[in-house]
Amino acid sequence: MEKIQHSFVDAFIFNEAKKGNYESGDSYHTVLTEDYFICSVADGLGSGPVARESSQVIPQILREYHHETIDQLMYRFNGLMLQKRGAAVAIFKVDFKEKTLEYSCVGNIRFYLYRKATDEIIYPLPVMGYLSGRPQKLRTQLYTYVEDDLFLIHSDGVDLRNPKAMMRKAAVPEQLYRDILASIQTGDDATFITGSLLK
Repeated sequence: MEKIQHSFVDAFIFNEAKKGNYESGDSYHTVLTEDYFICSVADGLGSGPVARESSQVIPQILREYHHETIDQLMYRFNGLMLQKRGAAVAIFKVDFKEKTLEYSCVGNIRFYLYRKATDEIIYPLPVMGYLSGRPQKLRTQLYTYVEDDLFLIHSDGVDLRNPKAMMRKAAVPEQLYRDILASIQTGDDATFITGSLLK
């Protein structure tokens, strides 16, 4: 388990390769500054080194270009997928000053934002398909958040029966992490990140 603990965000990360593989085809990367938090998860098509080659585009881009917009980053991800297998990619950016969360996804990565104050679950619909280097339409969505909103993002290797109920029950990210870990059986590359937005 990797932890991110900051005055504005608290997060817990799980990443594991498919049984029999040394390398996970899933990759994730986070960027934390005084002004914003960026989190991205990529699921390379297939498994093993070929899948990882595609998903590793995400940390490669984010290390250098994290100051750009979500759309600019997604187009950069897509551009580097040429001559690779391709990947499902989701990314979100939390702006601490504006109290906004911006989200974009192409492919079968799931994201949930649970607003405890109103018992509301936000589940943005992804664009179907995957990033492959071909021209790509995006559907970037912007939400406001309030203190103690809980988020969950996971690749399709994490099969959850009822993530909304789990989020309501857990209330805090470390408990949600432990509940998911206890409930999943991963036969595939698996990544999930749980977190709370604290201020």
